[in-house]
Amino acid sequence: MRTSQDRFADAITAFAGTMGFVYVHAVWFVVWIALNLGLFGRAADFDPYPFGLLTMIVSLEAIFLSTFVMVSQNRQAARENVRADLVFETNIRAEVWAEHMGRALGLDPAEVEWHVQEIIRRSRTATDPESGVRPGAPEAL
Repeated sequence: MRTSQDRFADAITAFAGTMGFVYVHAVWFVVWIALNLGLFGRAADFDPYPFGLLTMIVSLEAIFLSTFVMVSQNRQAARENVRADLVFETNIRAEVWAEHMGRALGLDPAEVEWHVQEIIRRSRTATDPESGVRPGAPEAL
């Protein structure tokens, strides 16, 4: 469902987050500065110190990179919202099915819920590893 623009933004963002990106820029800056300090002769000098052209190019690159990152993050946030909705729907379905199965087995939903709440309370308040109650450990109903 991604457009070519989305794929392009994702590719740029993916590359910008690598060490390859850092290495390319380090080489580019070293070569640029060496050329413009006259280390290869004055004929190669096209952006004298304080490197105004380099500064402008890097600033423009930063603007575009930040835009690409924001585009990718917005798309990621949209995907996360869809996932969260699906997880919520799945949890609701599971709860409804569990309640129906519990009733079919003759269990009292209020009593089961009380046990669940008690286990959650204990797991949230258990901070002492010696207490015998581990956070997240299910207790016997």
